[in-house]
Amino acid sequence: MQFVRLIVFGFIIMTIVYLCVSIYSRSVRREKLEDRWDADPQGDAAARDAYIEAGMAEYHGSLRKRLILLVYVVPTIAVGVIMYMIN
Repeated sequence: MQFVRLIVFGFIIMTIVYLCVSIYSRSVRREKLEDRWDADPQGDAAARDAYIEAGMAEYHGSLRKRLILLVYVVPTIAVGVIMYMIN
């Protein structure tokens, strides 16, 4: 029963960490895009919004977004290795 509790609470904690890291990474990327545009503006507000949305669409398919999934993989492997070594 303790093992099931560990899995459930571990998954909940990893999900909270994943969401926080994902939101933070997305906001940092958006901020960088906004700063790049502000450093060299090339049009009106609609062009700025289109530039930022295009950059965020590129971010969605990027490796960085996928690497955030390691929040689930690394702790799971670590716990598995620790349990294997103890037993």
